Amino acid sequence: MKYIFVTGGVVSSLGKGLAAAALGTLLELRGLRVVFQKFDPYLNVDPGTMSPFQHGEVYVLNDGAETDLDLGHYERFTNCVLSRHNNLTSGQVYESVINKERRGDYLGKTVQVIPHVTDEIKNRIREISDESKYDVVITEVGGTTGDIEGLPFLEAIRQFILEVGTHNVVNIHVTLVPYIRAARELKTKPTQQSIAKLREIGLQPQVLICRSERPLDDELREKLSMFCNVSPRAVIEAADVKHTVYEVPLMLHDEGLDGLICDQLGLKTPEPELANWRKFVESVVNPKKRIRIAVVGKYIDLQDAYKSIYESLTHAAASQDCGIDLKLIDAESLQEGIDGQLRDVAGVLIPGGFGDRGVEGKIKAAKFARENKVPYLGLCLGMQVATIEFARNVCGLDKANSTEFDKDAGDPVISLLEEQREVQNKGASMRLGTWPTKIEKGTLAEKIYGSGEVLERHRHRYEFNMDYRERMHDKGFTISGTSPDGSLAELIELRDHPYFLACQYHPEFQSKPNKPHPLFKGFIQAALAHKT
Repeated sequence: MKYIFVTGGVVSSLGKGLAAAALGTLLELRGLRVVFQKFDPYLNVDPGTMSPFQHGEVYVLNDGAETDLDLGHYERFTNCVLSRHNNLTSGQVYESVINKERRGDYLGKTVQVIPHVTDEIKNRIREISDESKYDVVITEVGGTTGDIEGLPFLEAIRQFILEVGTHNVVNIHVTLVPYIRAARELKTKPTQQSIAKLREIGLQPQVLICRSERPLDDELREKLSMFCNVSPRAVIEAADVKHTVYEVPLMLHDEGLDGLICDQLGLKTPEPELANWRKFVESVVNPKKRIRIAVVGKYIDLQDAYKSIYESLTHAAASQDCGIDLKLIDAESLQEGIDGQLRDVAGVLIPGGFGDRGVEGKIKAAKFARENKVPYLGLCLGMQVATIEFARNVCGLDKANSTEFDKDAGDPVISLLEEQREVQNKGASMRLGTWPTKIEKGTLAEKIYGSGEVLERHRHRYEFNMDYRERMHDKGFTISGTSPDGSLAELIELRDHPYFLACQYHPEFQSKPNKPHPLFKGFIQAALAHKT
């Protein structure tokens, strides 16, 4: 088993997750079996209770684990299907250690960071080190080198390398080489200091991935090589890509990263098969047509809050040789009326969210899409607001609402799951993970999916109230997907509309570059038809 550890230095948000995912892409395309792991040093047990403004998107895995958005990069860029074992936080580590201490597992010993915390971290690396399934484990360490909360993870990695042998491990450090405009030169000192900090801890990177606005010349590469104790070949330039993150694997391959890693780990592999990846990137970069899609959300100001949705739209559009121009609309701006904001779009997408802020604006957007026959895709809360809108304006239920927003709603068309009524804790207590959905025959959903049953990932507390199913159905509101026993509505569509679909689940978590999710693909096809 071979191991790659990815750390970051100088500043945060350098793209360690993308670098790790892109490397995984290249190694997979060389025929290697790759698995990922993300270490997050924050003390939260998981990001499930964190605000999107704090942390960005919460990415949900098949087993219901609420994880860092970098795991979305890993799954999108490779064939990996990850689980809760692939994401470890300081909160999980300390929770496990304290629980063991309370049970008496440490046999009366003084519980310390070394060895007990570091052993817990090393055990999580070993848990996924199954040689029958994988050839390479890529572990990304969140945060920035020097952060106090990250020290136990770096110490655990130092110990782990001693145990498995340096010939089985490559340390990659993603760093910033800033350009100082006044001096008109790139500066290597921040990277030198970051590497010095790592070496104090006992870690020596073998590869530098240098984020920079300007190209690195040979002289600068030699300087980094000498002061950071890596070979010149291992100083990898990672400039900002011009169009899409899917260019990153191609850029890193051109820099020789994947070949270098294979040489350092003694892995004999063929060159990567990049033809399909290049074709996909070409479709994204140079599409033959373009459409404008409105995303009406609550967290529009933060790009990472809807990361998987934006990527899923890109995948679907590329499959149609189409480019996407996103019109990002804050739902609160629609509270008083649409005012022409949706007049020039070919489709409306309303994503998930929690709380009542902006909900009335989303309801107005759903009404606009329904009345004007504009293709609509609602995800989670996007299904719920579409339901409320239809109940109010088509079924005449003026007091229709969700009990999330109005506990005393006259017509609670969306209500709390029965098993959620006594839940007090917020963390990991929703309906989470992959659940089967039975697709109704003869519906648009069946045509789109081409299947009678699908598996989709969930993250929600509230559901459609089945007491209203019959009277809404009579008005054209079709429940086209349910739980296998028929008790829960999973997917709805409108009969008299070219494409108005909304689901209770999150299809954006299962879309990949060359395998777009059917609902997103159908949405883009409908948007193209609407435009023409």
